[in-house]
Amino acid sequence: MNPTLDSFSGLTRRHFFKAGATGIGGAALASMFGESLRAAAPPTFAPKAKRIIYLFQSGGPAQQDLFDYKPLLNEKNGQPLPDHVRGTQRLTGMSAQQASIPLAGSHFKFQQHGQSGAWVSELMPHTAAIADKLCFVKSMFTDAINHDPAITFFQTGSQIAGRPSMGSWLSYGLGSDNANLPDFIVLVSAGQGDQPLYARLWGNGFLDSKYQGVQFRSGKDPVLYLSNPDGICQSGRRAMLDKLSALNRAQFESELDPEIESRIAQYEMAYRMQTSVPDVTDLSSEPESVYQLYGEDSRKPGTFAANCLLARRLAERGVRFIQLYHQGWDQHDNLPSAIPGQCQETDRASAALVRDLEQRGLLEDTLVIWGGEFGRTSYSQGKLTKDNYGRDHHPRCFTIWMAGGGVKPGMTHGHTDAYGYNIADADGNPLTADKHIYTPGAVHVHDLQATILHLMGIDHTALTFLHQGRRYRLTDVHGHVVKEIVA
Repeated sequence: MNPTLDSFSGLTRRHFFKAGATGIGGAALASMFGESLRAAAPPTFAPKAKRIIYLFQSGGPAQQDLFDYKPLLNEKNGQPLPDHVRGTQRLTGMSAQQASIPLAGSHFKFQQHGQSGAWVSELMPHTAAIADKLCFVKSMFTDAINHDPAITFFQTGSQIAGRPSMGSWLSYGLGSDNANLPDFIVLVSAGQGDQPLYARLWGNGFLDSKYQGVQFRSGKDPVLYLSNPDGICQSGRRAMLDKLSALNRAQFESELDPEIESRIAQYEMAYRMQTSVPDVTDLSSEPESVYQLYGEDSRKPGTFAANCLLARRLAERGVRFIQLYHQGWDQHDNLPSAIPGQCQETDRASAALVRDLEQRGLLEDTLVIWGGEFGRTSYSQGKLTKDNYGRDHHPRCFTIWMAGGGVKPGMTHGHTDAYGYNIADADGNPLTADKHIYTPGAVHVHDLQATILHLMGIDHTALTFLHQGRRYRLTDVHGHVVKEIVA
């Protein structure tokens, strides 16, 4: 991030003290690097958000059935997608061999909501009710057309596995507001199946291991191997950790490997989490009114609703980045019968989270993000019938929404053409969306990432890490802050 600090990232406090840092200078260095000797610098300007709750909808929600109202699709239902609309854009291998690609209108009704007049499907009544609190971005686009590279791209800024995740970058750059909980916590809806999710999506990549996300699971032990085994008391655990720390420090003295200090810090964090995790994950203290707000599913550990409620509790305790994953949006066929279930599982809880944060005074500095890795096609994958259709992957345009944390409420940013196939200007004329050239109105994944970091008080071009001779960043060499949506 900062070249001066970056050059010290592989060194330890002992290196500095041995090199002659004494007196006030030594104290200043120790204060600057802190107990964990973090390499990153503070925010580069005043942040609008202090924390992020990212509600990732894995599989690619169909924007035409949820947020992007396209009456022309209903009018031309069954007719071929015009060649001039598709142009030379690629199709997936799942659609490319179809004899025809017929336009598929939505089976679901749309209405405008709130003073903002946002169009929302009947599938999302609770989201519709908070439309004036939301910022819809309808002109997202991405590079990837298949799930794994597309999700990896959203989470790490690269389609290739191995880079640090967004939460890890923020942990590296900003640290934690709670010494007893990790900076970066991950919650995955239980029992969803569909496209797989891998731990590398919340991994630290080439950053120090202390910046990786920690997954909380439903059930008796939210964090694996955190509880003491039978026969081990807390005082015995403390004595064991003290001895282990002494051994690790002896190893550190001989090897000067900063990962050893990270290991010591992680053991200490795990010890503190033995008390803090049971407290934060015990939802029994929540009043009945909260369960009514989030819905009956919030009583069932591991559901999306319960995870949304847990996310609010984590936000209250200063966790910097809270990542939720909910699978099942990959509707290549049987969409009319499948997507209502996904909406029922997520709509009420997502809206409840926004309302709950607002009534507690947390929404102002908590950025909530809802969206998937890409959108769905305006044509039907497979056979189109009166009662059924599916939608293939579509990276050219899709919708996400954001709330709180410094984004403008009650607005819609960006447009798509009448077919919902390409990003367009306000008059419906297609725009050439290109991540290499910023086009106002079009929002690339790197633009979204740059905007998220900006809201957290970080210049995305400054948050870098030197690895194998090259400086890396979340946004690679791209990304522009979408100032139109910043309050």
